[in-house]
Amino acid sequence: MSKKVLIIASNANAIGPNNRRTGVFLPEVAHPYAEFDKAGFHIDFASLTGDTPYLDALGLAGDPDNLKFLTGDGWDLMQKAARLEDMDTSVYDAVFVPGGLAPMVDMPENELLKKVIVDAYERGAVISAVCHGPVAFLNAKLSDGSYLVAGKNISSFTTKEEDNYARADVPFDLQAALVAQGAIFHEAEPWQDQSIQDGRIVTGQNPASAKSVGEKVVALLTE
Repeated sequence: MSKKVLIIASNANAIGPNNRRTGVFLPEVAHPYAEFDKAGFHIDFASLTGDTPYLDALGLAGDPDNLKFLTGDGWDLMQKAARLEDMDTSVYDAVFVPGGLAPMVDMPENELLKKVIVDAYERGAVISAVCHGPVAFLNAKLSDGSYLVAGKNISSFTTKEEDNYARADVPFDLQAALVAQGAIFHEAEPWQDQSIQDGRIVTGQNPASAKSVGEKVVALLTE
């Protein structure tokens, strides 16, 4: 039986005091999707509200995996994302959260999202995220009351990257927030591919890391 992956997308389309347009960053969903698809996994999409998620970075549609996502099954499936609260998330072998600025809007405090992430981790599933997606792990507490990220090797969009991208728009610094909850943070040079696996947790730093996050999730589910 093929492995099942749930991709949980933000529904936000604007962020910050100037209402900067945003959404799920195209390569951060398309590149992992391509890896999951090549592995023959069953892929479903959920969003926090059940409304169609927004896409950012459509200017990168010339990339082969991005174009295949947009013109193949990926974007069609994402437009039909189910509402997270209506799904039986216990059937998935992995949960993945793509980035973009959008997750910084609706994912930092979403209690159901935190419960889904923690439940997946505690029953032995893989949890994964890239760029701003690891905000989904922030404020998530395990059954023993400890923070999910405490003592874990984690990466995400970095302070240095944010300073040159969306500092005026984001509500807080993601790297600093993860470190404050005990994460062992790994930082490569800005915009370079870096993904980190710690047990069943896989995180990536930025858009360039999305493919390698997908590859690490596939490796975990097929080992």
